[in-house]
Amino acid sequence: MNFELLAPLAVLALIDSTSFGTLLIPLWLMLAPVRPRPGRILLFLGTVAAFYLLLGIALLLGAPSLLAALQKAENLQALRVAQWIAGIGLMVLGVLMEPWTKAGKERREARRAEKIARHGPSLHMRMRERATDASAPVGAVIALALTAAVIEAASMIPYLAAIGVLIASELSLAGRAAVLFGYCLVMIAPALLLLAARLFLHEHVAPILTKVEAFLSRNANEATAWVVFLLGLYMVSDGWNALDGP
Repeated sequence: MNFELLAPLAVLALIDSTSFGTLLIPLWLMLAPVRPRPGRILLFLGTVAAFYLLLGIALLLGAPSLLAALQKAENLQALRVAQWIAGIGLMVLGVLMEPWTKAGKERREARRAEKIARHGPSLHMRMRERATDASAPVGAVIALALTAAVIEAASMIPYLAAIGVLIASELSLAGRAAVLFGYCLVMIAPALLLLAARLFLHEHVAPILTKVEAFLSRNANEATAWVVFLLGLYMVSDGWNALDGP
């Protein structure tokens, strides 16, 4: 295990740590009108981390048979063409998934406000209120965590890229699982640090956390769009070089 493997995984994990499920919802729980209940926030983060650990192990277990099938393909050029097309698709998705102009962002916010006014709070907001209700069972917290993780799983491009890095590594399955476990811990580490600050510094950090939550709410989708676009660009470049090669 070397720096060339761990460094990109650490960067990808830190990007994943700013997602809706790993940071935004925990911040919402910390900033609830009632005093935060650390046990419930830890349960939320533990459930999210466990979900991604189990999902990753399942993907790693299926990797050998998938790789064997790909190696038996008679025309590897077709696979490179598919990679090139998928890369173009990711680049297009990165451009379209988030408005890039100020006017576009304002229109998006207006649509969201209109939707809330018409249909009431979103599912996530209703589940947040349920999870912070002192009389609600802990199952409400687990349901919120699993809902956020399942919704985000398909769009967690850095996480999927990390799985690809592990599959391509020379580590054993046990080694890959151990690294994936550390990856999931890094994913929730910022939220754990903010929770510790919220508990021990109390109201002194609440204004800061509110600003952090507002910043992430405004920019999380844009950051994800950049990651998707750059990953697509890499796939296009790599696929094109392979097609030009021998």
